[in-house]
Amino acid sequence: MRHQRFTTILILALLFQLFPLRGFAQAGFAGGLFSQTQASGSVRGTIRLADGGTPLHNVIVNLVQLQRSTETDENGAFEFQNVPPGTYTVLAHMEGFPDQTQQVRVGAGASATVDFRLRLAGLREEVTVTATGSEQSVFEAFQSVNTVDAIRLAQESHTSIGEVLDKEPGIAKRGFGPGPSRPVVRGFDGDRVLVTQDGTSTGSLSSQSGDHAEPIDVLSLERIEVVRGPATLLYGSSAIGGVVNAVTGHDYAHEGWRGYFTGVGGTTNNQGGVSGGLEYGTGRWMFWGNGSLQRTGDYDTPLGRIEQSFTRNGNGTLGVGHYGDKTFASFTYNHDRRRYGIPFASFFESGGEETGSDVSIRSRRHDFKFNGGWRNLGGFVNSFRLTLDYSDYAHDELEGDEVGTHFSNKNFMFRGVFEQSRRGRFSGSWGFAGFRRDFNTVGEETLAPPTRQNNFAVFGLQEIGFERVRFQLGGRVEHNGYDPEGALKRSFTGFSGAAGVRVGLWTDGAIVANYTHSYRAPALEELYNNGPHLGNLTFEIGNPLLRRERNDGIDLSVRHDSKRVRGAANFYYYNIQDFVFLAPTGGIEDNLIEAFYDQADSRFVGTELTFDFAAHENLWINLGYDYVNAQLKETGTPLPRIPPMRARVGLDWRYKGFDVRPEAIFVKDQDRLFPTETRTPGYALFGLTASYTRARPHYAQVFSVNAFNLGDRVYRNHLSFIKNLAPEMGRGVRFSYTVRYF
Repeated sequence: MRHQRFTTILILALLFQLFPLRGFAQAGFAGGLFSQTQASGSVRGTIRLADGGTPLHNVIVNLVQLQRSTETDENGAFEFQNVPPGTYTVLAHMEGFPDQTQQVRVGAGASATVDFRLRLAGLREEVTVTATGSEQSVFEAFQSVNTVDAIRLAQESHTSIGEVLDKEPGIAKRGFGPGPSRPVVRGFDGDRVLVTQDGTSTGSLSSQSGDHAEPIDVLSLERIEVVRGPATLLYGSSAIGGVVNAVTGHDYAHEGWRGYFTGVGGTTNNQGGVSGGLEYGTGRWMFWGNGSLQRTGDYDTPLGRIEQSFTRNGNGTLGVGHYGDKTFASFTYNHDRRRYGIPFASFFESGGEETGSDVSIRSRRHDFKFNGGWRNLGGFVNSFRLTLDYSDYAHDELEGDEVGTHFSNKNFMFRGVFEQSRRGRFSGSWGFAGFRRDFNTVGEETLAPPTRQNNFAVFGLQEIGFERVRFQLGGRVEHNGYDPEGALKRSFTGFSGAAGVRVGLWTDGAIVANYTHSYRAPALEELYNNGPHLGNLTFEIGNPLLRRERNDGIDLSVRHDSKRVRGAANFYYYNIQDFVFLAPTGGIEDNLIEAFYDQADSRFVGTELTFDFAAHENLWINLGYDYVNAQLKETGTPLPRIPPMRARVGLDWRYKGFDVRPEAIFVKDQDRLFPTETRTPGYALFGLTASYTRARPHYAQVFSVNAFNLGDRVYRNHLSFIKNLAPEMGRGVRFSYTVRYF
């Protein structure tokens, strides 16, 4: 009955997309979007640098609801004509600057003015493309989204994406040392959190093991976006807990040169790194390239140095694109190489007899990506985007310089999305996606047989808008098939559906409610692993008879976003049937705890609170809090590696080009423990980030310093596999310098 109900929702959503009701289309948006019977107006404005007021030319300006775009001229001016009456979101986009949005209301036959002041650092409106596949403000999105921009990424200067996102609301880091650190979203880890770059999977093996890294260079990104909560409709069953998307940009053409250079350095781990990139546009053509090198030594703690915690990263990208009025196409090649140590590996391999370690991982990835399609068509289908991506990832687990195990993972991924033109109250998108994966391992830690995995899905998302209320309906049907050598073949087909409502309660405030039914097929390692797995500190026994997971979840969010006050209160509850987890047997194999993949019903409940307000024009007070509680329902047993409760208090003082941000983070002890876990005590951390931005007509420089763990506190990350042996980094300072040419 339940599947029939959600199948009906999906069919209705697709029918709305294919056959929008003409009566509604002609009626238009009642004060919310537009009415086709009233005289059109216009939207105009200027875009300048916040520091100095220099006009910015060739800035892309989007009228989001109408899916129209234009560019600023030499004076920084832009204009949209023939705009129907209604309320719109205007979005300003320029490579190297965080996107900004503003709301504007257009009257019948009237002209509305909206001006932007772009800045590289400081508080700003956040923008996301990950939540729906098209640009919109975080405040307007149905799902809860975090964003981290390029300047923040340089100031944090970490070598892995997990270290960068740690301490963001609802996000923590899983660790086996700094190199393989990976984000945990609302307590979800592994195959339940999908990590992508520009919307497609990285093709890595980080979801399978705590000592596997993501091949993402954080210094070359435009921003990172995290959708908290199920993102299965657009991204598939591996996003049942959320999606982390690294955004590189390069979606529009511009004339002339643009570029950046970033240098970073730090104490405590002898960090050093550089990253640089150039873009050149001529006519409809764009050419770009960037590269980076970053390294760290073994890091220091108040208790001493953690041996074999070094990292070495190198990354390079080349791309070319053609962007016409109606068509666009681009091709990008990316190469990533890295090597990082695995602290205390020999300690676990020997059952605690050795404390040294010379185990490390050496990885490389080749990625080829094509993006192309049509846009601004003006018909029922306004645009179509096709993405093709081939990723060839491999890594070697080294003992000294000898290869112990070789891992290979090759993925061919495809995704096509049709964007529906807005018709009256209706807008939406639908499409198809899938991948073909070839996985293989050779060596001592060969846990699973060579396996071919095939995935295919169709999905649809429809939005219905009124003056103060918007509804969203969507569905996805997905098939996963596993074909291992010498083992049982498995095939899973499931449906995911969602329904949401967003209600404007007061000026600058809204409440958002979402219900999601999500499906997840068991992962390859859960089905077929069998043997000692140092990366998860267990002797793993897979179960090829596992059933699919099913999640029924509720997300509630109350938001406010004004010039003086910004905040959000999020609450979520997820009921997951047949949740897959590693259940210890009580035995010891190869000096590791023996555990098999079992299933039981579970529930996740939690909250996230953020509140920023201006005590003065130049002084903001920033508060935050997050908590998640997850357990097996029948026994009440807490699930492993769940983040403890956290609170954050900070200030943001800005004056001209200066920005100073002291911050304190308070973490409660985690005493809700899985049988194989140990308690981690609570702690408080104090830090300070300061920057100075120097802007000129065609370039801007940002000088930053980030001081962390100022009290030199000994503290341990509850989500770390080596928390009992290795505390986190001690007191230190990072320096960064960034120059943007435009």
